[in-house]
Amino acid sequence: MEKTVNHKAWLLVLPVLVLVAFSAVIPLMTVVNYSVNDTFGNNAFFWAGLGWFDDMIHSDRLWGALWRQLMFSAIILAIEVPLGIFIALNMPKKGVWTSVCLVLMALPLLIPFNVVGTIWQIFGRVDIGLLGNTLEAIGIDYNYTNDPVDAWATIVVMDVWHWTSLIALLCYAGLQSIPQAYYQAAKIDQASRWKVFRYIELPKMKGVLLIAVLLRFMDSFMIYTEPFVVTGGGPGNATTFLSIDLVKMAVGQFDLGPAAAFSIMYFLVILLISWVFYTVMTSFDREAR
Repeated sequence: MEKTVNHKAWLLVLPVLVLVAFSAVIPLMTVVNYSVNDTFGNNAFFWAGLGWFDDMIHSDRLWGALWRQLMFSAIILAIEVPLGIFIALNMPKKGVWTSVCLVLMALPLLIPFNVVGTIWQIFGRVDIGLLGNTLEAIGIDYNYTNDPVDAWATIVVMDVWHWTSLIALLCYAGLQSIPQAYYQAAKIDQASRWKVFRYIELPKMKGVLLIAVLLRFMDSFMIYTEPFVVTGGGPGNATTFLSIDLVKMAVGQFDLGPAAAFSIMYFLVILLISWVFYTVMTSFDREAR
């Protein structure tokens, strides 16, 4: 007896597909259209082919922004991942302090991006900011609006303060899934603290760590609001990341063709990195099985 296949479930998915088409596919096609055309307004378009892509590939401006973006992502991952693991390992496993720690760790994640930027913009000011005024009082020459090193340090510390909690909470969730029998066996074998971490805790956190690194890398690669509010991409172009440079090109200079080509290349880079992370995560999952 043949089994009847019912495809009516697609009717439930159809509204989602329509919503995705309007919110993602159609705007993307609009950007693709701008990337291969030139316009002087009034909806008058002139075919430009792949000229804008060629200009972007040979643009020192694009490669400079990409280099700054990669360096920023590498720095914050090198700080936030070990720091998040360290915090998760030292958080209480049970009792009332567990809830207190979880709430405190989640607080920075609840603050909107523009508010985070405003907080650190004021916090770092030499005249009224607690950080800037304190550093000035103890003799440290600090001014994130004029010194590129100070601007980078401020942006990095701000991002670490804002997002380390995410990695810590994900790692903490991974640690909570480890059965107590593992720790009891390690205690019987008189395993050192490093060996417990190396052979018990780290393998159990591997999955959530990959997710945490993927989320943080993608978010850091698309960061815009916080550095724009704090430094505006300055001083000079010191903190002009890809997203800031793209907005300046599209909105500030109204170069829609180059900006569209820039955004598509930006999208493809993020898509490629996401695919690499997904491949690594699935391979780890297969090895675990």
